[in-house]
Amino acid sequence: MTTSPTILTGIRVNSEMTLGNFLGALLPMARLANAHSTTSHINIFVPDLHSIIDQVDGELQDNLIKSLKFYLAADLKPNQNIHFYRQSRVPAHSELCWILNCIASMGDLNRMTQYKDKSEGKESVNVGIFDYPVLMAADILLYDAVYIPVGEDQFQHIELTRRLAERFNHRFGEIFTLPAEPKAQIEFMQVANGIRIRDLQNPTKKMSKSNPAPGSKIMLFDSPEVAAKKIMSATTDSLSKIQYDMFNQPGISNLLQIEALVNDVPLQDVISTWSGESHYGDLKQKVASSVQTFLETFHERMSKISNSEILDLLATGETYANEVANTKLRAVQTAFHLR
Repeated sequence: MTTSPTILTGIRVNSEMTLGNFLGALLPMARLANAHSTTSHINIFVPDLHSIIDQVDGELQDNLIKSLKFYLAADLKPNQNIHFYRQSRVPAHSELCWILNCIASMGDLNRMTQYKDKSEGKESVNVGIFDYPVLMAADILLYDAVYIPVGEDQFQHIELTRRLAERFNHRFGEIFTLPAEPKAQIEFMQVANGIRIRDLQNPTKKMSKSNPAPGSKIMLFDSPEVAAKKIMSATTDSLSKIQYDMFNQPGISNLLQIEALVNDVPLQDVISTWSGESHYGDLKQKVASSVQTFLETFHERMSKISNSEILDLLATGETYANEVANTKLRAVQTAFHLR
């Protein structure tokens, strides 16, 4: 169907998002997509089937449209190689998941760390939680995706996808393209340890919207002024030295990282700018101003993105996704003598 490599990412359905989620995952993906969309297909899909594992939400459709708006507000520049689609609108995902279930083993899935974490202490969990990684494998293998930018917690699922593809290909021939192994995924993303924006009050932890303390996090829809005040109240240390040292100075390092990301400049440039400085208040003032400007621009962009613009992108993307996915599915069905 296509000779261009495919980069695939899924965006969770969110009604709200922290600045940490946005800067650490979505914004880098938007910038990566802009950089590679002239030579690669960029598949940005909403895993709404995955979403209903945890909850059945009547606002699912509204929230998924808002989630895709975040990409445009991150200055993603749609073109003919960037494809938005909903997982549930491409039935091949569900069918390939079932077929892959027939070559996956209970042992494969029992080893998944996320399943262990979500099932710990519970008398029962739904089958979707157990089978989640197989559906994820189908999401990837239908499009011959090579790079799947994910967090470290998903690397085990990438490895399972590779294992299932190898098992299938050994039995039926080279039908599936293996995604790159996790080390190559990291190199492609050019992020050695992933970007994790830290809690503003406890920088040893990542910023999380589940933290009930308002000052610990910046929400994307916080007013820019409120966000700036949160930066000014961020926890630092007593070393009086501005340097990037996430182990000994996580608070200062977090501020340097935020400053780099909101201004789209290399972290090393920001580190060099502040090298030798010792006044934390000056750094906080600069980062607070940068975050305020960043959110003002973000809010303005969000206000200009209509639902119809997203729905048009989905209509085009889902036509493309169904064509590519059905072609791959037919090859798989033939291998299983279903055609």
